[in-house]
Amino acid sequence: MNLHSLLMKRNHEKGPLRIGLIGAGKFGSMYLAQAGSTAGIHVAAIADLVPARAAEALRRTGWRDGQGTAVSVADALAKGTTFITDDAPAMIASSGMDVIIDATGSPSAGIAHVLCCCRHGKNIVMVNVEADALAGPLLARRAREAGIVYSLAYGDQPALICEMVDWARACGFKVVAAGKGTKYLPVYHRSTPDTVWSHYGFTEEQLATGDFNAKMFNSFLDGTKSAIEMAAVANATGLLPPRDGLRFPPCGADDLPRVLKPRADGGLLDEAGQVEVVSSLERDGRPVYRDLRWGVFVTLTSDNPYSMRCFREYGVVTDGSGRYTALYRPAHLIGLELGISVASAALRGEPTGSARDFTGDVAATAKKDLVPGDLLDGEGGFSVYGTLLPARESVLAGALPIGLAHGVRIVRPVAAGQTVLWDDVACNAEDETVKFRREMEAAFKEK
Repeated sequence: MNLHSLLMKRNHEKGPLRIGLIGAGKFGSMYLAQAGSTAGIHVAAIADLVPARAAEALRRTGWRDGQGTAVSVADALAKGTTFITDDAPAMIASSGMDVIIDATGSPSAGIAHVLCCCRHGKNIVMVNVEADALAGPLLARRAREAGIVYSLAYGDQPALICEMVDWARACGFKVVAAGKGTKYLPVYHRSTPDTVWSHYGFTEEQLATGDFNAKMFNSFLDGTKSAIEMAAVANATGLLPPRDGLRFPPCGADDLPRVLKPRADGGLLDEAGQVEVVSSLERDGRPVYRDLRWGVFVTLTSDNPYSMRCFREYGVVTDGSGRYTALYRPAHLIGLELGISVASAALRGEPTGSARDFTGDVAATAKKDLVPGDLLDGEGGFSVYGTLLPARESVLAGALPIGLAHGVRIVRPVAAGQTVLWDDVACNAEDETVKFRREMEAAFKEK
């Protein structure tokens, strides 16, 4: 609870933290909106494949005219301005940078950026949870070996969940479940970019007024993004994925301790210590009372009767037994909160969540019958969605990770609803991202 004072101390003694941002999309823009008013922070460089997008992000988020006019990182550091480039590796390699933020959403780009940070000794904050779900355990290990911080992004739900889990464990509670809310119905698993807007209820007029990416929105709706985020949480906390994928039970804030407890005690969990996502919709489409669509939660318990008595005395909602309770946060501010990760990595040397083991994995699952010759189009597309599985089950089955289910062709039929396997597709074994993932799988099998 002293990051602000640490930022002030750093700013007074050495000047501001020097930040490099990769990706000037929505998340990156949200960070820029707050970074400009955070004392002790200097966004020295922004890398984007379309540099004009970075310049527009600075303008849109309220930075002064001329902020993005630096001609190099060195020029930006000297003048307090920002260098805009399309060369992320060169930006990472530049001297003087303290923290790199990857906000690209591309698994292959994310892996490359982390490895580049390892080579050049730069701490990295991974907004790119897609890369973390694909290869986070190995990326985090490489970062530790290189002596840098590899961190999930505060403000995004996985890091907020990790914080709640850490808080509960540090207080001596047993974590029963942790996760987030979302809008979910079983039919959404079959949603495509052509049907996504009807599920969201957006009108043609609304779509015409904004920058709406159908695949991105669909990845949230069809369950893929939830699976990716919960894999990141499982790998960072050691909490287990459900055995057959996320169940998305309808559940409001007041019902968390009743629903998210072990089946043996009347709940829905296979066992204590799992990740799960709760739906803001009942299965018939009615809204859940006091839903947590935008929130995060942890359910917990104590074996101490005195502690359980305190739950009741201080108005904490419990299940009928009084043993299980829950705390939650109803909303998250996404990129507006990212500065917490930046300051923690640079000033404390601590991540706000980081993979420590390969516990959860996200397998590609067919949305429709797939036949030889079909080209998979990845997260949020027409062909597959992501299913969270225990890593051991996924790897031993030879499941194709969702992060590699893009631009590869089917070579064997896969029925709708079935897991796509490595052997079902023609992957380029020499692709660097494929090789990195295979290295992680091989290390896992050797355990």
